[in-house]
Amino acid sequence: MSLDPATLLPLDARAATLFLAALVGGLVRGFTGFGFAMVFVPVAAAAVGPAAAVGLIWVVDAPFSLWFGARSAPRAVWREVVPLLIGSTLLLPLGVQLLTHLDPALTRWITAGAILLALAALVSGWRYKGEPSLPLSLATGGASGLASGFAALGGMPLAVFWLASQRASARQVRDNLMAYFGLSTLVSGIVFTATGVLTGSRFAEALPLLLPYGLGLWVGSHGFHRASDRMFRRVAYAVILVAVCLALPLR
Repeated sequence: MSLDPATLLPLDARAATLFLAALVGGLVRGFTGFGFAMVFVPVAAAAVGPAAAVGLIWVVDAPFSLWFGARSAPRAVWREVVPLLIGSTLLLPLGVQLLTHLDPALTRWITAGAILLALAALVSGWRYKGEPSLPLSLATGGASGLASGFAALGGMPLAVFWLASQRASARQVRDNLMAYFGLSTLVSGIVFTATGVLTGSRFAEALPLLLPYGLGLWVGSHGFHRASDRMFRRVAYAVILVAVCLALPLR
């Protein structure tokens, strides 16, 4: 049986690690519309374990996801968002089952591999043209739900889905992501509570992280309005690369 990662770091070091991860993750999320989990989960999982990290990120992100989701909803392309939500809801419980039953080290290796595959798809220059088909949207949503339940990485398949489109502007990608997460947060909260991922101790440990995350979101959101589409995509790709490095369980 593997050791509980929460025992590998002293309490003060654990708190400092989570604080920094929340700040940087909020900065990335505010700028790109995704990426908080990609920064926070690999770092937090090394300190408190994958299941605890997923629970913490839900508590920290939920108030902001609902707020940003409500603001972005009028600008979202709902014919693209709704099929994604349906697919996500169907596969989210399976992702949670994997999270709670697989070895933590194996979970981190799978997470790193999934992020690396997403990066390869984007950097390869692959693009699709025209409107996304219903089967593609449902499959992408299912992948998002699976990744969300498994490692809180539900934004990753969606980032590939929209960033690979030749039609989607940075602003449209961001609005779609924000609207999607506003609703998917409600669904995942129900599933996480029913499966024990969300507990009272998770809420208590997550509360101090709301301040650094909120500060990062504010700074990142203001930075987004100054960036070009080209800069947006470069930052998004850089986030994915850093997340791969952080997710590798090499220590």
